[in-house]
Amino acid sequence: MSLDSGPAGDTASSPGSVRGGHRAAVPAWSYFAGSAVFHYLGPSFAVLLFARVGPLGVAGLRIWSAALVFAVWRRPWRVLERAGRRLLLAWGLVLAVMNACFYLAIARLPLGTVAAIEFLPVIALAALGARTARNLAALAAAVGGVYVLTDVRLSGQPLGFLFAFANAALFAGYIVIAHRAAWRFPSGIDGLAAAMLVAAACVLPLGAWQAGPAFADPVALGAGIGVGISSSVIPYVCDQLAMARMTRATYALLVALLPATATVIGLLVLRQVPSPADAAGVALVITGVALHRERRRPSGGGDSPP
Repeated sequence: MSLDSGPAGDTASSPGSVRGGHRAAVPAWSYFAGSAVFHYLGPSFAVLLFARVGPLGVAGLRIWSAALVFAVWRRPWRVLERAGRRLLLAWGLVLAVMNACFYLAIARLPLGTVAAIEFLPVIALAALGARTARNLAALAAAVGGVYVLTDVRLSGQPLGFLFAFANAALFAGYIVIAHRAAWRFPSGIDGLAAAMLVAAACVLPLGAWQAGPAFADPVALGAGIGVGISSSVIPYVCDQLAMARMTRATYALLVALLPATATVIGLLVLRQVPSPADAAGVALVITGVALHRERRRPSGGGDSPP
């Protein structure tokens, strides 16, 4: 799979693009692979935490612990004092509401179902950049794989599907905003850290009442912190490192890996055994991602933000 921008002269030229030999030596897809694994590994542990803390409380613990890590690591308040504050405020609000909807959804529906629904609005983002026959075929294979994984099973709690589709729309918004931030700020990770501070404030009225009991339960509190690091620190940092090196459409196509990843994580952690059809769906998704080729883009970023 060719997801790198090519030699040094072909890399994306943007404030968030590759700096120095270290980042240039690491393939962009490897950052996404790290993000994909932790994207659902953390939530799978959160499902187990629901016995002690409500979904909104878990969302709050996740964001607050991530914000604390970023505050110590990046001192993001410096970024909030500079230009781009509207983008950071929007990013933080999306993170807060998206995570709340996600946990309210997986409290009612299987993780794999929520993951598949999460991919649906992202198809449009991928389609916008699929300008070659090869990439259209890659998109078709990925979409077919997600279809097989979901099997259009719309059984379960209706309220769970409402939260799942809200989370999906917000996830598409997250990709647009986070990709723009990766190209706009000298360090996308600093922008992420600032956005997480905003999210921590936004989620306070949503999750404080359910998170309260966790502060008297060391096991629940420790688990909540673990979910925050594995769900909001590691994957979002990987996202920024990947987004700085690939177009938004390419990143959106890679998101097709998430339902497949959720199926594997569901098997390993939650003992949700996939069917033969699920295995075929995973294979189709992997085929689609392998077929895709990143478009070479001139300085300025093609379909990427200016």
